Amino acid sequence: MTTTAHALPLWIAGEPHEGTTVIERENPARPGEVVGAVAAGDARLTTIAIDAAHAAFPAWAARPVAERVRRVRDAIAQASADNPARSRLLARELGKVAPDALGELGFAAAFADFAAPVAERISADVVVEDAEGRLVIVKEPFGVIAAITPWNAPVILAALKVVPALMTGNTMVLKPSPLAPLAVTDFLSAVAAELPAGVLNVVNGGADVGETLVSDPRVAKITFTGGLPTAQAIAASAARRVTPTVMELGGNDAAIFLRDAEYTEAMYTRAVFGAFLTSGQVCMAIKRIFVPRERHDEFVAGFRAAAESVLRVGDPLEPGVTMGPVVSRDHQERLRGLIESAEAAGGIRYELGRWDVEPDAADGYWVRPTLVTGLTDEHPLVADEQFGPVVPVLVYDDEDEVVRRANAVDQSLASSVWSTDPAHAEAIARRLDVGFTFLNCANRAGTSLRAPFGGRGLSGHGREFGELGVGEYLQTHSINYPAAVRTGEAAGNAYPVPAS
Repeated sequence: MTTTAHALPLWIAGEPHEGTTVIERENPARPGEVVGAVAAGDARLTTIAIDAAHAAFPAWAARPVAERVRRVRDAIAQASADNPARSRLLARELGKVAPDALGELGFAAAFADFAAPVAERISADVVVEDAEGRLVIVKEPFGVIAAITPWNAPVILAALKVVPALMTGNTMVLKPSPLAPLAVTDFLSAVAAELPAGVLNVVNGGADVGETLVSDPRVAKITFTGGLPTAQAIAASAARRVTPTVMELGGNDAAIFLRDAEYTEAMYTRAVFGAFLTSGQVCMAIKRIFVPRERHDEFVAGFRAAAESVLRVGDPLEPGVTMGPVVSRDHQERLRGLIESAEAAGGIRYELGRWDVEPDAADGYWVRPTLVTGLTDEHPLVADEQFGPVVPVLVYDDEDEVVRRANAVDQSLASSVWSTDPAHAEAIARRLDVGFTFLNCANRAGTSLRAPFGGRGLSGHGREFGELGVGEYLQTHSINYPAAVRTGEAAGNAYPVPAS
């Protein structure tokens, strides 16, 4: 039995803290192997962390923005020195292949470099002096930010919250997912150790930690990435105090291949990686593929050939492996159930890629990368986000039809449009009811630090990345000095008009 003394500690008020219990994390490629453990907190320790963030906020917010930016950037750079060893930890606890894990850890420093000048620029007051008088729009932090992050990209999705929130003057208490807590706790604790006590606090734990975090009246804003049921619970708690939220809740992302797409080996390779990076466990991964009816057989053959060439499934630490297991036994069983249900409904299954393991016999949470054809839009594999390496291919006859069907889901996060004509692709993209559209690519290959990312509908609200993502952690205070104040009997009924 692992004890709290042998677990990664909580980080509260500038110090490591033992928890009340521990969370052990297994290796999804070899579930009998315990990778490590983190100390888990409870409601009391979560409250202490909020106390620390609340106490640290006034002094941190009062520092010049340039100083905050420098401190956060330097702290992340210092913590990143251990990324090579930390990447092995991430690969082992999550099943993410080693190059992917190392790239994820490097993202934090890259995003801090991007966010630094943005935070300095948008934190400045806006001053307008004209015939109406003097208007000062002051940019101010919210206060204590509660952050709850998921398991599939734990460091990236934490950095997207920590970096802009702290640079703009907020303090934070962050709760990682119990399914991948090791690398992110180690990394964020190293960052927090370089900052003033209480500015960044990390508390692992279960539902009691999350509930305490989002219900505390001193929390000024909540940022969450994860699933819809948890989001609904958070929203209900936030509604009691009208606490603002930022939520990214995944998506059932459509990839629309137009008749004038290139249909080459390079295109198919991009599509394979767009669907199967991190075993398909990515919010912006391709989840549904739409192809013209007359191109269906050609597309399936080309996609299978590309997968055979570039998709190698095995131990995430082995060189050359491009896909590992899925995160848990429950997730494995759910995905296998979707495949069985699809075959029972008349779908045709195509198993993809090359194998270093025999997934049906080997221990571990393996799911064969799979393409499925012949399903209707109503089948759960099509209608719901599968979040794994199982992707349906659907045929369409005209563009109005495919746009309508692509939009006919509740989770509207991302999409991709594939065409040799950029103007044609953009015209289709403008008709899609999503927050982000890739052209001729998908998933991480098409992201940009400058491009705001987020969803609509049941995919959430608010934005990460870009200036809008940094700006989520600032609120405005307008100070208005009118050149002339309305007076007289009619003053109470006077309304503002544009200055001449």
